[in-house]
Amino acid sequence: APADVPPTTPPSVDGTPTGAPRAVAPTSNAPSGPQPAGLRRDERPAATPDRTLHMVGNAHLDPVWLWPWQEGYQEARATFWSAIHRMDEYPDFVFTCDQVVLLTWVEESDPELFARIQERVAEGRWQMVGGWWVEPDCNLPTGESFVRQGLYGQRYLREKFGVTATVGMNVDPFGHHAMLPQILRGQGMDSYCFLRPGPHETASAGTAFWWESPDGSRVLGYRIPHEYCSPRGEVGGQADKGLAAVDQTLGDVMIFYGVGNHGGGPTKENIESIHRYDRMGTFGRMSMSSPRRYFDELAARRGAAGMSELPVWRGDLQHHAPGCYSAHSGIKAWQRRAQAAILSAERWAAVGTLAGDLPYPREDLARAWQQILFNQFHDILPGSAIEPAYDDARDQLGEAVAIAKRIITRTHNVIARQVDIPTDPATQPVLVFNPHPWPVRPTVELQYGVQPTGVHVVDADGARTPSQRIQSTATTDDKGRGAVAFRAEVPPLGYRLYRLRPGDAAPDAPWSGRAPGTLTVTDTVLENDHVRVEIDPATGWLSSLLDKRTGADLVAGAEGEHTVVCADPTDTWGHRVVSYAWPGEAMRTERVVVRERGPLRGRIRIERSWGRSRLVEELILDHDGDALEVRVTIDWREEAHLLKLRVPTALTESRATYEIPFAAIERPVDGAEEPAQTWVDLSGTVETGTGEGAGTGTTPAGLALVNNAKHAFDVSTDPSPSIGMTAVRSPVYSWHDPRLLDPDGFYSHQDQGVQHFTYLLVPHAGDLRAAGLPRRSAELGSPVRAMLESFHDGVLPDRLSFASDGGGQVMVTAIKGSEDDGDAGGVDLVVRAVETTGRPGRARLELGVAGRVVEADFGAYQLRTFTVPAAPDAPVREVDLIEWPVGESGGDLSVEPLPVVRLVQRGPDGQASDHEASDATEPAERLSPGEQELRPDE
Repeated sequence: APADVPPTTPPSVDGTPTGAPRAVAPTSNAPSGPQPAGLRRDERPAATPDRTLHMVGNAHLDPVWLWPWQEGYQEARATFWSAIHRMDEYPDFVFTCDQVVLLTWVEESDPELFARIQERVAEGRWQMVGGWWVEPDCNLPTGESFVRQGLYGQRYLREKFGVTATVGMNVDPFGHHAMLPQILRGQGMDSYCFLRPGPHETASAGTAFWWESPDGSRVLGYRIPHEYCSPRGEVGGQADKGLAAVDQTLGDVMIFYGVGNHGGGPTKENIESIHRYDRMGTFGRMSMSSPRRYFDELAARRGAAGMSELPVWRGDLQHHAPGCYSAHSGIKAWQRRAQAAILSAERWAAVGTLAGDLPYPREDLARAWQQILFNQFHDILPGSAIEPAYDDARDQLGEAVAIAKRIITRTHNVIARQVDIPTDPATQPVLVFNPHPWPVRPTVELQYGVQPTGVHVVDADGARTPSQRIQSTATTDDKGRGAVAFRAEVPPLGYRLYRLRPGDAAPDAPWSGRAPGTLTVTDTVLENDHVRVEIDPATGWLSSLLDKRTGADLVAGAEGEHTVVCADPTDTWGHRVVSYAWPGEAMRTERVVVRERGPLRGRIRIERSWGRSRLVEELILDHDGDALEVRVTIDWREEAHLLKLRVPTALTESRATYEIPFAAIERPVDGAEEPAQTWVDLSGTVETGTGEGAGTGTTPAGLALVNNAKHAFDVSTDPSPSIGMTAVRSPVYSWHDPRLLDPDGFYSHQDQGVQHFTYLLVPHAGDLRAAGLPRRSAELGSPVRAMLESFHDGVLPDRLSFASDGGGQVMVTAIKGSEDDGDAGGVDLVVRAVETTGRPGRARLELGVAGRVVEADFGAYQLRTFTVPAAPDAPVREVDLIEWPVGESGGDLSVEPLPVVRLVQRGPDGQASDHEASDATEPAERLSPGEQELRPDE
């Protein structure tokens, strides 16, 4: 066209020239993807459902699972930076955060990010929940561990952010024990969010409900509908599935979203879609929110009357993945050992500080506790992490135990140096230390040297105590090396002096305390005045367990094998498993042999095998024991198999009770795989003879199994009522259904090799509360410590107690130094105790180390904590589980003075010289009296 002729503009479809301004109509609904600027979200359709979906943005981060903790460490930074960036981009975005350990990692590695988090916390958009160090397994740790999760978690949040969590949150653990409401309340939390078990796995009440623990404490529970994390895209599917699973009568609900497990958190796509659906009214109102806001608005909307109408759930929240109660025996045993060690270390550290002016090792104890708490994470302790994760767990828990041992050894030596031990060259002094605040009568096993004729044991007054020679742990040509087992009677949280004397005791020598009872040991019988045990040599198990006190034989006539081996095709978690109590094959009994014949104890060894695996059980009965001790060694070489150790009984009308943290609960006798702390009891009645020709009667009776390493049990009735303990299970590491294993693949299986543990069989008269199971368990898990000592002057007597709880129904669970310095500037004493029988009672706590007697009332399974100031005139205060004041203590609390037990630290002028000690004047190689020296060339 000619240059001066303008081009024609083709018309648009509606006839409007293309170049003309385009008319734009108001937008209905909202597009997918990023939302256009200016779209209002407060004008929803009238048909919008009348409810609010509180959208809780979170980033569940497993610090360990299919990756090691080092990868989780980095991911915490990445995830938290992502949350900060989303806050910069979206002014209404709120982030919910739990697991304090992740914050500590960020603090030490990225100060800039940590400062940004502090700003957002102060603004209210970064919400702290949970209040615990990690999301732990919520069945297996001790009660004190759950206390310490909050002690270290909440204190960190207060120190670094000026806030504490008021909402408990454990979204991913596989079950929740029944005492959690009391623990949460004691840590300042009134509500609890969780996901598992799902509605298909438990009959617990609905989505929102009151959860009540055995002591009566309540929290408002909320089962997260569908999932705690979501895909990175839009959240419509998350809302759909969440609403399908929720209790519709609640109205407003919480929906959790954000990429999780390996961290990540809410994405731009997540947030844009929330804005979209909120405008469209698709699901109702959608609001960026937090658990705290949701619970507050729920209470305000329903009012007191409406909240009281919510259903009440009493008991555990179970079951999900019951294979985790037994997976990876190592982590279970390491945890039990570490928890027992650190609790003992705290007690002796408190004694050393308050009685001996030693510096309280608060930082060392905190480091040890934090290693323990971290390795209670819900993919470590349950056994569901990858194999390399357990190398780290072993090392970290080993560090905790090493810290505990150093603290204990130092304090014991400080005490020992001040005990008056007169020189007697014919003896070797031994001090036995009791870590429990009640008197104990254990059998002590001690290794010694330079005594080729053996030894017997006497107390400080020279009176003998029952003892016998046992096999030494050393296997050398040194004829002076040996070992002895002896009975000690040690005062509460204290020590007692004994001495080794060479050779045998004189037959007419006086006894220290009670003379030994009658003990009979044959090839198949262990018997004393209380119990008679008979072994069937064909099966290697008990054919009789007669409680002479009641006349009840707990196992006579019972049917069923003691050892049951089954192929186990289930994944590591045991997903969708109900029971492992299936018929199986018994191990072959190879040998039954007597190892010890008294006078202190009898010991019979039973050896069995199956396939490439071996099982050794050594049955031990003390001369005055009322329980049978069984020491177990398993050398397991089977893949994808499990071993149950069953105890068939003759009980009828049986009922099963399981220990949980700080309490015990009954569960059905139905063979279900159940978690327990350290013991399970089966009680009922047993038929007993009532005289020749008089037929039979019945008597109440019970049998408890107490152990120091296992957590997986069942109580079954077929063919006879029995307690089953899952002793070993060997699935593929971190194998998750529905993944199928390649028949030609190469996999690593758990629990290959040797492991050791011990259990007790405790017969009783039908009332397990009289059997003292919590204290037996504590003594089994944390035995006394015996140490060889030298001769020296001292200001302390041959026996001494620093604290006592009286040994009754109220049991002290913690004695420690305070987390904060007291008013006088030093460390105060913190004492925690719990009622153990499920009945109200009154406790008398004699705290010689602090110069006080504290008396207080306890409700059934109630947990109470007291701070006893070092300053003698300062009042005793009741505190919560974070060690913060709870206000005025009740009128039930009474305090009276007690003479203070002191360890006198003598200065250079008053301290005995090295030459006054026997180990300086008598070389270690000194021969026992009358022994001739044997030279190498002879």
